[in-house]
Amino acid sequence: MIKETGCCPIFDPLPWDGKLLEWHNKNFIKGSVFTLFFMPINFGSVITKLYKGLEASGIKTTDMICLSDHTSKWNMDIYLSADKEVPGMENIQLSGKYLSKVYEGNFNKTEEWCNDFKAYAKNNGYQVKKWFMWYTTCPKCAKEYGKNYVVIIGEV
Repeated sequence: MIKETGCCPIFDPLPWDGKLLEWHNKNFIKGSVFTLFFMPINFGSVITKLYKGLEASGIKTTDMICLSDHTSKWNMDIYLSADKEVPGMENIQLSGKYLSKVYEGNFNKTEEWCNDFKAYAKNNGYQVKKWFMWYTTCPKCAKEYGKNYVVIIGEV
């Protein structure tokens, strides 16, 4: 049995693989990460700031979703789910239908995953309007757990 690290929770891919999600004003808090050719530079400090904002407010994140929106090769916005709006943070709400599919492996497969997701959406009658990547564990925890799950979530 794999023991939790205390950093990232163990991810269960089943509830997320090949699912159509419907969100109604789902709360997130937003942070921006500097990237160098899409590689995150300060992800750790940004996610820590978001978690500290949650902790200080007493608000929780029950599902631990952290969506990444690669807006350019120099920036990635991240959205950490929150049970309600968090004072003093940039709050975002997402509504609509979202298709999700789970992938596993090294990040160098991202282009392959994206191509597969695009085909998967099309084969299921959907056109993706906006993409998010959910890196479910940090590299250290992925190594410890033996799996590096990434979920692509697309607004359809």
